[in-house]
Amino acid sequence: MRPSNSARLLGMASALLLMGMAPSWGQSGVTSQMSGLQLSGDKPIQIESDKLEVRQTDSAAIFSGNVTVTQGPTLLKAGKMTVYYVKDANAAKGAAAGASAMTGSSNIDHLVVENKVYIKSNDQVATGDDATFDMKTQVMVLSGKEVVLSQGANILKGCKLTVQMKTGLAQFSGCRVIMSITPPPKSN
Repeated sequence: MRPSNSARLLGMASALLLMGMAPSWGQSGVTSQMSGLQLSGDKPIQIESDKLEVRQTDSAAIFSGNVTVTQGPTLLKAGKMTVYYVKDANAAKGAAAGASAMTGSSNIDHLVVENKVYIKSNDQVATGDDATFDMKTQVMVLSGKEVVLSQGANILKGCKLTVQMKTGLAQFSGCRVIMSITPPPKSN
């Protein structure tokens, strides 16, 4: 007996709910819940790179060459990451950025990540060409010719992925969005 269209649709919706990616389809793209892509503000951060350049006048620290950032279950890899610090009007010009970069201060305004961005958190992986992280709004934007978000065999592709890091709410937009879903195996 062949399943009806409504049974197939219900099965697909169930598979989406099971994987935590129930999308709402709209003209601007696909919205889903990404529980794995979240920041852990209370966990220590480890940054490794081939080179570090501190630009005090720009309130910035530039990590370049094989950049790896680890925080809890989250791993970020890229060719370059620029950390922009909140400018302190009371500090001597440029001194705040140098002090922040050397002491690991959490006064980060935003990050710009470039050159093949790879982000893994728990069982979710996101890749793209460039990313920005706004620390005040807790919004990450991953963009590129092809941005891919995967969880196991399930894959979403687009050109721009915007993630609300506090909630994990994610939206694909910017070009044609493609979703590939592998249903869970049937139990007999």
